[in-house]
Amino acid sequence: MLLDDLEARQAAIIDPDEAAAGGETSKDQPKRKPLPDHLPREDIVHRLVKPDCGDCGSPMRKMSEAVREILDYVPGSFVVKRHVCEKYACRECGTITEAPLPSMPIEKGAPGAGLLAHVLISKYCDHLPLYRQSEIYAREGVDIARSTMAGWIGKMSNLLAPLAERIEQHVLVGAAIHTDDTPIPVLDPGRGKTKTGRLWTHVRDERPHGSKSPPAAFYKYSADRKGERPQKYLSGYKGFLHADGYAGYEKLYGDKIKEVACMAHVRRKFFDFHKATSSPIAEDALKRIAELYAVERRIRGKPPGERARIRKADAKPKFEALFDWLQATLPSLPGRGELAKAMRYAVTRMKRMKIYLDDGRLELDNNIAERSIRGIAIGKKNYLFAGSDSGGENAAVIYSLVETAKLNNVEPHAWLTKVIQNIADHPMKQINDLLPWNFASQH
Repeated sequence: MLLDDLEARQAAIIDPDEAAAGGETSKDQPKRKPLPDHLPREDIVHRLVKPDCGDCGSPMRKMSEAVREILDYVPGSFVVKRHVCEKYACRECGTITEAPLPSMPIEKGAPGAGLLAHVLISKYCDHLPLYRQSEIYAREGVDIARSTMAGWIGKMSNLLAPLAERIEQHVLVGAAIHTDDTPIPVLDPGRGKTKTGRLWTHVRDERPHGSKSPPAAFYKYSADRKGERPQKYLSGYKGFLHADGYAGYEKLYGDKIKEVACMAHVRRKFFDFHKATSSPIAEDALKRIAELYAVERRIRGKPPGERARIRKADAKPKFEALFDWLQATLPSLPGRGELAKAMRYAVTRMKRMKIYLDDGRLELDNNIAERSIRGIAIGKKNYLFAGSDSGGENAAVIYSLVETAKLNNVEPHAWLTKVIQNIADHPMKQINDLLPWNFASQH
């Protein structure tokens, strides 16, 4: 299988669209083909606001048109949008002026914002590799080389990176965030093998305690799982961190960052053992844990103060009873058995979990982060592997945008189309206007 990410990286060096426009080309570089005649055309006419001659001030008359065709995608169909820029001539002095063409997402390319958004959503939200997209488009009579779409992804990742950075800033001012990571195979050039890279997720979601602050998630790619990676990504953070027991987080915890362990990881070990053996002890552990989750269901969406009060009255006695039961039962089990391992793990993690009982802004588990990487788990099965480290970095940017849109109940394709249409000309000081939650309030 040829690799999308390698060509996305090459797009920063050789742009297929620039090559087609007369720049340097290579033998393997695809050449742009004429847009199919069978597709419907939609004319977008650009006129001069004030058709007066810039040299002598006399009125100008229309003399001709300059037409540029852009292939775009409206959900369910392709359409060719003909940008018609009217040309005007001055009768007095002969000056010719043409109505300006609006900025395009790829300045010398033929894709429209809707098509670019569709390619990104299809790959990073619907998990369709580019070669499959190319085959689907071919059935509609539109020939788009996979390598051309890979170049578009590289360009869009660079264009949209400032928006991903704003999402990251929003997440890192949250009082509590959730983090996790997932492995992705990455091609290791020259060895004919793959190495294991990581995508790290960081999520701020305060809806469980009734906050109106928008939920958001940002992702980071790293070529390995060294502890210095999360330490770098979270170096400026101050607050509570929901995480698993990965040792790489240990250096983060202290005065600035407080650890909140995850009950879901504890429960999973008992669940797997009970499923394999039908152990009554494991079943008892699951029932006790279920009582804690029953309290959480009752308080979901309530203010932090009320959540903390109910937890103190109802959850704390159950939590302490579970902890005491684990310590009392553990000595009676074979020390090397899987059930004993699950209990020792539970005792260790619960010591770092009980902080949630006193603060209504915290959660019993880290499922918010785990949900944010489910799509990546599905996608990597379809892609087989990423083509390069830069491909992983591109994916981190796009996942940050797509997942944040989904968290805010914003339709990703509609939002990305609007963003891609406007971001090139949008003032950087007002970039927050393009964030998903602001888009939702405006549309």
